[in-house]
Amino acid sequence: MNFDQPLTKATLIKRYKRFLADVTLEDGSTLTVHCPNSGSMKGCSAPGSPVMLSRSDNPKRKYPHTLEMVRYHSTWIGVNTLLTNKLVVEAIEQGQIKELLPYDSLRTEVKTSAHSRLDLMLSRQEQRLYVEIKNCSLVKDNRAMFPDAVTSRGTKHLNELARLVSEGHEGIIFFLVQRTDADHFQPAAHIDPLYAETLARVQQDGVKILVYQAQVTPESISVVRSLPFSMN
Repeated sequence: MNFDQPLTKATLIKRYKRFLADVTLEDGSTLTVHCPNSGSMKGCSAPGSPVMLSRSDNPKRKYPHTLEMVRYHSTWIGVNTLLTNKLVVEAIEQGQIKELLPYDSLRTEVKTSAHSRLDLMLSRQEQRLYVEIKNCSLVKDNRAMFPDAVTSRGTKHLNELARLVSEGHEGIIFFLVQRTDADHFQPAAHIDPLYAETLARVQQDGVKILVYQAQVTPESISVVRSLPFSMN
């Protein structure tokens, strides 16, 4: 995925109220921007970090600029979780996710029960494959980790995938690591032990785990390779 317009350089002052951040532009002026990330952004929201912003032409937006990425040392980290599903769909359509090939059709935002909705459904003849996608921006000691905050919603998605598998469908939890300074993945049990326990359980019940890594640059973000994973 290429950005339509050049991104704007800035420096992070602080991230607050979950969806807002204050930044300093190169000319010294300050700006409040939209931060589309519901997680804690642990490890990628330190004041003083270089950041990149996009700008929307939508006149109805209160904050036209969006926080797209944060740099940690020499690594750019994609923090706009609104792009995550688009990146994965693009990679699937380009044939980069070999575990999901072949498929006949692809649907997004699929309602699976009265109170549940999952990100993708792929069809293979009579077989349905359900995929829930999670953005991973936390890395510790070269380990990509999810979640970066307690997520009851994420645990609910795992249980929904397990239910669908028990009914004869395929279920996949897909972690997209939007930074390149990790070489494997594991659940963040120290942050959300219930999520980690549930992930291990549903894997035993037949839910598949896929982890892929994206290369993030100020010009583009693209899925580049799969990563191995372990439970601990």
